[in-house]
Amino acid sequence: MTNEASNNGSLVDVRGVDKVFRRGSEDVNVLGGLDLSIPRGEFLALMGPSGSGKSTLLNLIGGLDRPTRGAVEVGGKRIDSLSERRLAAWRARHVGFVFQFYNLMPVLTAARNVELPLLLTPLKKKQRRSQVATALSVVGLDHRMKHYPRQLSGGEQQRVGIARAIVTDPTLLLCDEPTGDLDRRSSDEVLEILRILNREQGKTIVMVTHDPHAAAKASRILYLDKGRLSEEPGE
Repeated sequence: MTNEASNNGSLVDVRGVDKVFRRGSEDVNVLGGLDLSIPRGEFLALMGPSGSGKSTLLNLIGGLDRPTRGAVEVGGKRIDSLSERRLAAWRARHVGFVFQFYNLMPVLTAARNVELPLLLTPLKKKQRRSQVATALSVVGLDHRMKHYPRQLSGGEQQRVGIARAIVTDPTLLLCDEPTGDLDRRSSDEVLEILRILNREQGKTIVMVTHDPHAAAKASRILYLDKGRLSEEPGE
């Protein structure tokens, strides 16, 4: 199974992870004894049916949630054992998130939306503006800096979301259905940006998707079903 990839050069190592959610009086096992290694610079697509635990796994890797059992290590650091304060600081430095529905602030311009993660850093205003301009240039929207989300298409809003995710130059880019709300043309534009970020800038990307067309852009595809990973669907 490809989730047994060599630890040499791994950025992410998930070892023996269980995730159990409590629903009413019932325990729901979402992930069971899961192992996964992601090499630095890989573009990994995670596929599987709804409710299979794909987003849960993404949240564990990004430090938005903690495993019930097992270890999650990113860049040699056990993030599952960090305090909430240290975990928040780690996320701000090392992880960029791209969401299906953009999550842009409607009252802020594209530039101000992209700047938001930098407000948690000690950077001066001039430095923040420079990094915002660079990030928007990478996604081809430097000419739309002063536009508000309502003035942008869905594809442009998602590209602003990607710029926001990369503005801090994160170690890891986590994308949860980044093309799920887009038409094919906009989807292809977003996927091309992710491909460039991976191949030309060396970003490690983990993308959850239901779309085989999107998954085909990744360098590796894994399927998650009933809490377990495999190389083929339904194994």
